[in-house]
Amino acid sequence: MQVVLVAAVVAGCALFAYLSGKSQARDAATHRARATTQAVADSPSVREAIASADPTRRLQPYAERVRRDTGVTFVTIMDTDGRRWTHPDPDRIGERFVGHIGPALEGRTFDETYTGTLGPSVRVVTPVREAGPHSRIIGLVSAGIAVETIHEQVREQLTALLAVAGAALAVGGIGTYVINARLRRHTHGMNAAELSRMYDYHQATLHAVREGLLLLDGRGRVALANDGARELLGLAATADPVGRPVTGLGLPRELTEALSGAAPRVDEVHLTDERVIVVNSSPVPGRGAVVTLRDHTELRALAGELDSVRGFAEALRSQAHEAANRLHTVVSLIELGRTEDAVRFATEELELAQALTDRVVSAVREPVLAALLLGKAAQASERGVELSLSEDSRLDDTHGIPPRDLVTIVGNLVDNALEAVRAKEPAPAAPRVTVTVHHVGTPRPGLLVRVADNGPGLPPQAEDGETLFRRGWSTKRDGGGIGLALVRQTAGRHGGQAQARDLPGGGAEFTVRLPLPGRAVRP
Repeated sequence: MQVVLVAAVVAGCALFAYLSGKSQARDAATHRARATTQAVADSPSVREAIASADPTRRLQPYAERVRRDTGVTFVTIMDTDGRRWTHPDPDRIGERFVGHIGPALEGRTFDETYTGTLGPSVRVVTPVREAGPHSRIIGLVSAGIAVETIHEQVREQLTALLAVAGAALAVGGIGTYVINARLRRHTHGMNAAELSRMYDYHQATLHAVREGLLLLDGRGRVALANDGARELLGLAATADPVGRPVTGLGLPRELTEALSGAAPRVDEVHLTDERVIVVNSSPVPGRGAVVTLRDHTELRALAGELDSVRGFAEALRSQAHEAANRLHTVVSLIELGRTEDAVRFATEELELAQALTDRVVSAVREPVLAALLLGKAAQASERGVELSLSEDSRLDDTHGIPPRDLVTIVGNLVDNALEAVRAKEPAPAAPRVTVTVHHVGTPRPGLLVRVADNGPGLPPQAEDGETLFRRGWSTKRDGGGIGLALVRQTAGRHGGQAQARDLPGGGAEFTVRLPLPGRAVRP
């Protein structure tokens, strides 16, 4: 189609140029003949020759000289009757001029195409007037150019035009072929219908896939983001991210570095304001990178609950084993006849276990959180750590905060505290962790969770307390670093804050405040 179009355009331009050139050639020939006749008619020597006894003797050499100098086919000077005084063929001198002379005898210069003794020609006839105010016509001058000469000029122009048109067609054809071949290479040989069908499938697939897909160009700008990616990154309600740099999407610093980095990423866990996502990135040399995102928010929450349940089960197993040992001790005391000692021993153990249970159940009315605290207490006891609930702890109502979020906050803070007191060297004589959960009324109604320990305190590199809550930061050799980040994320999702500080007597304290807008705090 492109070759045909180029050929049609070139042919049309060639035809137009030919017709235009033909018309211009005739106009140019007429103009040259007119200029020649007027120059001859105005010459004083011509008037003098006409007035002489033998005009031919003087006019014939002059007319031939003018003909050669101007390039016209003939210059004929004649009397008012049309008899020639000059002619390119001397044998034709004295004969009557072949053509019209009437308009010239009336004093007008005119042109015409006429077939004379030298063949068809474009000619101009001009009157010759004598000098003076009342000049009369004393002769006529005719100059012409043969039509064949004009056609020869047109043929020369046409040859050059055809050469240019052929070159243009060749260049256009070669350019079309090269562009088409390149286009085929880039589209892998697919035609327009196949590309359209692939685009439709491509769009349908992008919208159907729940996982996030992000394509970045070589300058770190978003080239494509499907619905899943916009939802996972919290961009669904903002402007179209396509064309924007990753650094301008308002994502957390660690996640931005992971998306814009040149190195590949495999199953990296990152946090946004509301989600836990797994990032996989594969760079494309010279093009950018392909990034896939998976939502692990629910999985992480369930995994945290499962860890709590598993710890609770392990603690119950340990307690069952310890209870069996204590039961054997009671039985042995009874068999030895020391009944009072057996009763006293059993009563003390029961009071210790029941005291913590009664304290937790009476202070925390949320059953899921109470079960978590009892499980963590058993787990702490197994590790040789005393976990207690502060005297001012009381939680009657969560005011709409999901129990799962409270489990995430309290569970991760307690686990972090247990790890801290066990890591202290030398170990404290009485390792302990204290949990505080209660409502606060100032500066506005809210829920406060505080976990304190007598461990080594905050690490020196995290004295400001902010570094601890960054994803990936951990003092453990085997990694980790997501528990406290989840605490910060969960608190932020409810408009709350998470802070950490060193205690004056040693150890660290982590505090989470969750505002409860529009809720009254119970006394």
